[in-house]
Amino acid sequence: MVTEETERENSQNADREPETLYGISGSPGIVVGRAVVLRPRSDDLVRYRLEEKAIPGEKERFYLAVDGAEQELKALRSKFEGDLSDTLTIIDSHIRMLRDRMILEQTVILIEQKQINAEWALSRALYLVKKKFDHIADEYIRDRFADVEYVFKLLMDQLSEHGQQFPTGFAEPVIVVCEDFTPADTVRMQSEKVLGFLTEKGGATSHTAIVARSLGLPAVVGVENITERCRTGDTIILDGYDGRVCLAPTIDQQKLYKEYGRQHRAFSDELRWYIHLASETLDGLRVKLSANIEIPDEMEGVIYYGADGIGLYRSEFGYFQQNRLPDEEALFGVYQDLVIALDPQPVTIRTLDAGGDKLANQLPGNTFKTRHERNPALGLRSIRLSLREKTLFVTQLRALLRASAFGRLRILLPLISLLGELKQVQEIIGQVMMDLTLEGVPFDPDIEIGIMVEVPSAVTMADALAAEVDFFSIGTNDLIQYSLAIDRGNEYVAKMYDPLHPAVLRMISRTVEAGHAQGIEVALCGEMAGDVSMAPVLLGLGLDELSMRPSAIPHVKRLLRHSTSRRLTGLAKQVLKCRDSGEARELLESYLESNYSGWRKRL
Repeated sequence: MVTEETERENSQNADREPETLYGISGSPGIVVGRAVVLRPRSDDLVRYRLEEKAIPGEKERFYLAVDGAEQELKALRSKFEGDLSDTLTIIDSHIRMLRDRMILEQTVILIEQKQINAEWALSRALYLVKKKFDHIADEYIRDRFADVEYVFKLLMDQLSEHGQQFPTGFAEPVIVVCEDFTPADTVRMQSEKVLGFLTEKGGATSHTAIVARSLGLPAVVGVENITERCRTGDTIILDGYDGRVCLAPTIDQQKLYKEYGRQHRAFSDELRWYIHLASETLDGLRVKLSANIEIPDEMEGVIYYGADGIGLYRSEFGYFQQNRLPDEEALFGVYQDLVIALDPQPVTIRTLDAGGDKLANQLPGNTFKTRHERNPALGLRSIRLSLREKTLFVTQLRALLRASAFGRLRILLPLISLLGELKQVQEIIGQVMMDLTLEGVPFDPDIEIGIMVEVPSAVTMADALAAEVDFFSIGTNDLIQYSLAIDRGNEYVAKMYDPLHPAVLRMISRTVEAGHAQGIEVALCGEMAGDVSMAPVLLGLGLDELSMRPSAIPHVKRLLRHSTSRRLTGLAKQVLKCRDSGEARELLESYLESNYSGWRKRL
């Protein structure tokens, strides 16, 4: 339970020695600010102030928790009906207590008047109830406070299921510290009041890192025990370049890192000159530089940074953001807006890529709860889930095809590992097209269908797959993970995740060759596409398109405009002969030092 004393302690930056911790760089940038530590356990409460506009949503979250707790108690009651009358009486009293003025109304009033989160308001309400019980002389009645505490715990558990630790309406800028975030959490928290993310789990290509980069927020991931070592209210420095975190920094450290931040902004200003220049080498080789995005709000960045289109729209984030599965009209509206906004440039939309670390069971309101998978990365995910849940898949395909009537929309299929899977998808798409035709609904009959090449079997069979599709998009995040047997979200092995591993580079080369042999374009949309230190070898391998976070486009374009196709091709040929990533890295750094002086500049 929370007391006034613990409340004060939690809001103060206690005296402590400066401490530097290291994790993995998740997203570049430097910020200095106060931490908010979010924990999944209801007994580790955090208070945060809400923006006024966030209050209705917070009250709704609390009401949902009350409804959920009531349903839970009623379900429990049904098990005892006709028996154990004393137990039924207790459960009935708990149900009534949920709606009691002392708990429900008091909590809502505190949310409104104090502009605080529901958990803290509920704790304060409990604190006030406790004070009243303490003044009751009758011991039997005083002992009934245990029932109030039981209801309190029920509500806390329910609040946890409704986003307990992932608030959206901070009243002041904060650095959010958590064990880990789901994709939905990070999207919910996109706010001008979030300075950066700091997590215990995850690697450079975990979805927390990807979303943070897309939102332009600095992030450090994989910092051991950070939620125990950092407290809400602590001042911290988050260095997203080096994966460094400074707890309780000195004034001098804060000044130094603020200067680093200033240098970063100055380099960003320099890059603006490149936004509207063509993405081509000194000898005229044109390469498309497209954007990876997760949510429509990022379209502003796509246009601002001069992208040649959207190379990857991760459609699953549109599902996780909702309280229920979006219907065809909702999906169509989103896709139509994207296509119209970028017309005539292409918008490549990846079909639902749920499962694995984007847990299918967390899809809101889904009716196809899957059993616990011992190894979800190798289980029912991505296109496999879509082929199993055809109603869900057809709903999305109908929305995609309808939106294709308004501009150039391309459909990208994730995790294709077998030719048979692709054939099944083609059959379903053909049936959806037939249905739309019969209904008189317009769509693009020549819509481009591509696959993500992200498992070794797809690389091996790239020649056969290329004959069946209109384009390839190499997803290096998963390709590296599956090729090297490295879980990129596992902090113990994430450092072994190596984009320059010769096996990875040779698979990229083989996929490009197979695609070009069939006359189709080959893009790369994994995180390494936006890493300027990797770009020379990727460009030298002959990729037609690199798709990356929008803010990285000017930096890669700057490198491209300092290069020639001959030098890039020569570099790639040398790198492909390397026996390990160390040799490849030396070659690459030597090339960059000789041909592109700006590559070490922080971005």
